[in-house]
Amino acid sequence: MGRHDRHQALVTAGIALTSELSLDGVLQTLVRSAVELSGARYAALGVLDESGEALERFITHGMSEEEIRAIGPLPTGRGLLGDVSDGSRPVRVHDIEGDPRSVGFPPNHPPMRTFLGVPLLLRNVTYGRLYLTDKEGGADFTDEDEELVGLLAAQAAVAVENARLYEQSTEWSRQLESLNELAMALAGEMELAPQLALLTERLRALLGARLVAIALARSDGVLRIEAATDDAAVGTVLGPGTKSAAALARRQSERIDSVPDDPEVDQEIASLLGARSELVVPLLVRGRPLGVLIVVDRDGEDPRFDDDDLRLVETFAPRAAVAVDLSQRVARDALHRAVAAQELERRRLARELHDETGQALTSMLLGLNAVERAATQDEARAAAADLRALVVETLQEVRRLAVDLRPTALDDFGLVPALKRLGQSARERSGLDVQVEAPLGSTRLPPEVETAVYRIVQEAVTNVVKHASARHLSVFLTRRGDTLVGVIEDDGRGFDPDAPRAGVGLVGMRERVELLDGRLTVDSTPGRGTTLLVELPLL
Repeated sequence: MGRHDRHQALVTAGIALTSELSLDGVLQTLVRSAVELSGARYAALGVLDESGEALERFITHGMSEEEIRAIGPLPTGRGLLGDVSDGSRPVRVHDIEGDPRSVGFPPNHPPMRTFLGVPLLLRNVTYGRLYLTDKEGGADFTDEDEELVGLLAAQAAVAVENARLYEQSTEWSRQLESLNELAMALAGEMELAPQLALLTERLRALLGARLVAIALARSDGVLRIEAATDDAAVGTVLGPGTKSAAALARRQSERIDSVPDDPEVDQEIASLLGARSELVVPLLVRGRPLGVLIVVDRDGEDPRFDDDDLRLVETFAPRAAVAVDLSQRVARDALHRAVAAQELERRRLARELHDETGQALTSMLLGLNAVERAATQDEARAAAADLRALVVETLQEVRRLAVDLRPTALDDFGLVPALKRLGQSARERSGLDVQVEAPLGSTRLPPEVETAVYRIVQEAVTNVVKHASARHLSVFLTRRGDTLVGVIEDDGRGFDPDAPRAGVGLVGMRERVELLDGRLTVDSTPGRGTTLLVELPLL
C-alpha cells in the first residue's frame, strides 16, 4: 500500500471511528484499521475502565477463539506491554524475545517477532493500548507505521470517549424513562404490595442485581422484608443489630463492597440472602424513617456496585418512600372511617335499644305486675295476652336490629333476596312501597360490592322513611360491562344535595362508593323526590 493510499485509508478509518456510536463497534473498527494500515498479522487492544487501573475490554485480531482459550487469562501488563502502559510514547521492537523487557509468552501462544505498541491518549488520559505484531514479510515496523498508527490511536481515543459518553447518555435516558414509567405505574396503583413488587423488579432490571428487597419498620423497632425479587427473602426480620437498622438509624446510605468483612453486617442474615456486596438506602418521608431499600450483588463475576449504582438507588428510594407513606396513610384513613362508621352504627343501635327495646322490656315488667295483681282469672288471661303481644313485638324489633347489623339473607342467598327482604321489612314497618328489580343473572357479585350496595340501599330506605315522606321507592340494578349500575328513586319531598347539612347518611354512602373506586351521583330537588345513581367496578 503506497503512502497516499495509506493516508487515504487513515482518513477513511477516522471517519469510520467517529461515525460509530457503540464502544464495541469503535474497538473492532480500530483493530481492523490498525492491521490494514500497518500490515500487521496480529493485533490486540486493551481498553482501561474509567478508573484507569483495570482492563474493561480486550480485543484481539489474527487468532481464533480456540487459540485465545488455549492461552488462558488476559495479560496483566508486565514486560513490553507494561512499558507501553507506563509511557506516553509508542514502543517499537525488532525482536520481542530478544528484548530485555520481554517476559516471554504464555503456553500455547503463537510465536511473534516484531512489535509496535501505541497508547490511546486524550488530554493526558490513557484510554487504552494498541499492540501490533509480525509485520507482513517479516519486516520491522517503520517510522511511518508508528506515525500512522499513532494518528489512528489519537482519533480512536476521541471515539472511545464519545462512545462512552453516548453509552452513558443512553443509560441515563433509559433510567429516566424507567423512572417516568414507574411514577405513572405507581400513580395508578394504591395497594402497597403491588407497588413494592413493581419497585423491586424495575430496580433489579436497571442495576442488573441479583436481589432487590424493601424492608419496612415495624412498631416494635425491627425491620421486616415486605417485598423482594426473590420470594424466599420475604418475611425475613432484620433486628436492631443489622446493617440495615444502623443505616436507617443514621439516615444514611451505605455501600458495602465486601459483606463478610463489614463488622456491622449480620452474617447469618447475609448468608441467608447469599450476599457478597450490598447497597442499603433508607426510605425517608419528611425525615421520618419508614424502612430501607436493599440491593444485593451485581450480576457477573464482580458483585460490587459503584457510585452511579448508589445514586440510582437513592433516586428510586424517595419514590418507594412516598408509595409506602401514601399507602399507610390511606390504610389509616380507611381504618379511621371504618371505626367512625362503626361508632355511628353503635350509637344508632344504642339509641334504638334504649328508646324501643328498653321501653318494651319496661312495659313487660309492668305487664307482669298486672298479671300478679289480677283479681280474677279473666283479668289474668287478658293481662297475659297483652304481655304476649308485647313480647312478640319486642322479638320482631330485636330481629330487625339483627338484620340491620348483618342480614343473613345477604350471606346465604345474595344481594337481590336481601334487598327484597329489606323492602318487605320497610313496607311492614312504615307502609313505604319498595320495589326491587335486578336482572343480574345467577352469578353473584363480589362480596364487597354486595355489602356496599346493600348498605347504600339500606341507608336510602332509612332516610326516605325518616325524612322524605315518600310513598314509593324503587331500586334497579344492572350490569353494564364490568360495572354494576344502580338507580334508587323515591317520590318524596327531596332536598338540596349541596346544602351544608345534607346528611351524614349521604356522606357514608359516598365513602362506601369511593372505597371501591366507584361513583355516586345525587339528583334531588326540594319537592320533586331524589334519584341516586351508583356505579361500582366489578373487577
